[in-house]
Amino acid sequence: MYHFAPTDTFYDVEEFINREIDDERAVTILEEDLLASNSLNSEQKNAYNLILQTLLSNESDAFFIDGPAGTSKTFLYKALLATIRSKNMIALAVASSGVVASILPGGQTTHSRFKIPLNADKDSTCNVVKQGSLAKLLRLTKLIIWDEAPMSTKYSIEALDKMLRDINDIDLPFGGKVIVLGGDFRQILPVIRKSTKEQQIDASLASSYIWLILKKIKLTENMRARLDLDFSQYLIEVGNGNAPITIDENIKISQQMIVPYNNEVESLNSLLDVVYGNMSNYSNNLTEMANRAVLTPKNRSVDEINDILIDRFPGDIIRYYSFDETVDASKQGIMKDFLNTLTPNGLPPHELLLKKNCPIMLIRNINPS
Repeated sequence: MYHFAPTDTFYDVEEFINREIDDERAVTILEEDLLASNSLNSEQKNAYNLILQTLLSNESDAFFIDGPAGTSKTFLYKALLATIRSKNMIALAVASSGVVASILPGGQTTHSRFKIPLNADKDSTCNVVKQGSLAKLLRLTKLIIWDEAPMSTKYSIEALDKMLRDINDIDLPFGGKVIVLGGDFRQILPVIRKSTKEQQIDASLASSYIWLILKKIKLTENMRARLDLDFSQYLIEVGNGNAPITIDENIKISQQMIVPYNNEVESLNSLLDVVYGNMSNYSNNLTEMANRAVLTPKNRSVDEINDILIDRFPGDIIRYYSFDETVDASKQGIMKDFLNTLTPNGLPPHELLLKKNCPIMLIRNINPS
């Protein structure tokens, strides 16, 4: 036992039932999210007004926010969540993946929040007790936002629909709630789950009866790349499968987007020069630094690039070391050095190198409440 909480902690029945509701009402509403509705573009504003008007009129409806990456869907979600929560109403924010859920205020994964089976099929139901605390929370909920919905199969979304109809005793889509599904089908990898692509398509949201009742709202203006319209259009072409291709279905990348390859060290340094420029200027403008990133598919490349950048960053370096402890204390001396060489997914390296003002990413606690 780790003794994280006193052993005499006790919740009576009423406290336990209301705890999930209290957790949702305690979600912090940021001032910037409250003001976000004033900065929406015309497409986002139309979606915001339509959803808000539906909810405040005590009507029920289901929407699908369809927009490519960069159209600021998350910005719209945050504006809606802040507005509804500021009126002392409950709005649930969920996503199909943990990474996206962590971006949304009070966000959780759909499987965690709605108790959807991990391998849902046509007969699956959400493991929600009708008289339980979660059911009480869901009956009080006015708005549900589900980001990256196309990443889930239709069976997961249909399970939520069936569960909400049941606990609310209302035979309307999603139990008469206002629900907003969002995402971009261009971002879904064509993974073949079963033997044929037809079976994969059959399990997708677009083949569900839910798709027929959703009101589709399209976002097209790329807010992230609005200063580079050519690049924005290129991303759309890639997503639509219209980009120029070469042999074996490989996409041809424009020469303007390529850093010439001479050798591994020289080319990597050239890439970092293009992305970061003169790093000595960032201490006066931290936002400029935090808005730049290099993405790579391999963890060892992340560590290599981090080492190069922290060395370039101005200031004195400070070293921090992790502490690994074996279950069997007698093996500590033998295993310590070996454990220090491991860098599992989601964990920082054993030696953490930092300098004043350098940006870092913090991993959120797995239990938000």
